[in-house]
Amino acid sequence: MAGLTTGGPNVDVSLLYELNGLARQAPSRLDRAVSLAGEYGILLALVLLVLWCWRGARRQDEASAAETFAALVWAPLGAGLALLVNAPLREFVGRQRPFMQHEGLQVLDPGPGIGLVKSEFSFVSDHATLAMALGVGLFLANRKLGLIGIGLALAEGLCRVYAGLHYPTDVIGGFALGTAVVLVLAPLAMAVLNPVVRAVAGSPRVGRLVRAKGRALPRSVGLAQPQTPPAGQRTQESDLAA
Repeated sequence: MAGLTTGGPNVDVSLLYELNGLARQAPSRLDRAVSLAGEYGILLALVLLVLWCWRGARRQDEASAAETFAALVWAPLGAGLALLVNAPLREFVGRQRPFMQHEGLQVLDPGPGIGLVKSEFSFVSDHATLAMALGVGLFLANRKLGLIGIGLALAEGLCRVYAGLHYPTDVIGGFALGTAVVLVLAPLAMAVLNPVVRAVAGSPRVGRLVRAKGRALPRSVGLAQPQTPPAGQRTQESDLAA
């Protein structure tokens, strides 16, 4: 399985050279920015997007806030589980990094102290798996922000190929793995997390993690408003007061 991309014309390799070839033509500052974005920047943006979604969810009514919070908890848990699944998969497939098999690639170093490659195997991409899992998990909590997260995940995959660290199919495999783990296990995860989150929401100490303090109650269950008495009753009360 190590020779998935060797020998003869190959679309995977062709796309790799085309995308990575842009790095040779681009200014060094742009290459540096793409490298840093692909290594850490986009993943950090996804985490901040999850936190932004949590901030907005706390302003919802109690039931909606608890449901959204449970989905936001599942997003990083599902992403972590996808990475655990990928670890033995990567060793089993054993596909070497593209720059170890093909000459002429422009490999972008993300910077001193960061480390160019954490593993000699590339299928599937950890970065693509993590990014897409977070994006899909965010989509379960908030459709609009989730689409932005999925878009960031797609950008993550392009950055990894541009940097010469992954084949396009490494990235596609990561997208598929991250999506599958989050969606397939979501019903079970929600069944476990929803009761826990509701219990947390009812706690006076940590309940504010789920729902902002002092949120207005729905109008249907709000305090009773003073009612104006009928005209005849007002007249009678006025006469008695006189």
